[in-house]
Amino acid sequence: MPKKRKDLITLADVRAQEIYGWFELARKLKKQTRSGKTQTHLRGKILAMIFQKPSTRTRVSFEVGMRQLGGHALYLASSELQIGRGETVADTARVLSRYVQGILARVFAHSDIEELSRWASVPVLNGLSDLTHPCQALADYFTLLEKKGKLKGLKIAYLGDGNNVAHSLLLGGAKLGVSVTCITPAGYEPKPNVLRQAIEEGKSTGASFEVTSEIARGVRGADALYTDVWASMGQEAERDARLQIFRPYQLNEDVLAATGKKDTLVLHCLPAHRGEEITDGVMDSAHSVVFEEAENRLHVQKALLVSLMG
Repeated sequence: MPKKRKDLITLADVRAQEIYGWFELARKLKKQTRSGKTQTHLRGKILAMIFQKPSTRTRVSFEVGMRQLGGHALYLASSELQIGRGETVADTARVLSRYVQGILARVFAHSDIEELSRWASVPVLNGLSDLTHPCQALADYFTLLEKKGKLKGLKIAYLGDGNNVAHSLLLGGAKLGVSVTCITPAGYEPKPNVLRQAIEEGKSTGASFEVTSEIARGVRGADALYTDVWASMGQEAERDARLQIFRPYQLNEDVLAATGKKDTLVLHCLPAHRGEEITDGVMDSAHSVVFEEAENRLHVQKALLVSLMG
């Protein structure tokens, strides 16, 4: 099988120049889409989409994106594949590579994405793993670029669980010169190795990174506030305990005011549990770009698909 060009597994593997190239392409594709211009970049090409975890935004945005680009997407729930019946991830990757021109996977274990990448001869995109969520972070930073006109020198304050979204914000911020403060309760911080990697790379881009449990200090001066659900898929058994632990870290009107800035943006990767990690008043405020952010998943992912599969 021919050697593939590139995968997107984690933002740690890409350069800032690549990211800005994707953003420029996303901007052009977004403009074309809104004007109704036909796009044929991936005509005749097929994306296999492996979903161990269901999703609204990831499935719809990739399916619609492939359709708009002239291609086709195949939704493959884990119950419909042989992986759960004894077939290895490596064998699945090698078989699918003979049928399709790209593989998207939304999985629990990050090792599954790495195994797909290792054995597939077509590009593999990480639609989410327990470690990273690169497509989401790219859409987040693209949204900030649209709204602020720049990225370098901005500060994001992230409130809540130090999860895969937080990891990708850290790794992306290090590439793009965006400082990130993660405000989390003790025991729920981002993984130390991810934080160390961001800090080290941030030295060359002027970005700084820290983890704190002090909300007022952490959000002060933030250009954007970000939050995510407190109990992700697969953590249902911890939900009640997490609601109590994370309640002080709700993104509400007091937290928004504590930034000390009038133009702070509010982001959320969705789905939002209104009244838990974010209030209606903040979610629906003039500061919120949550739904623009959700739309930008489509445009940024189309740019990725064109770049990797075109």
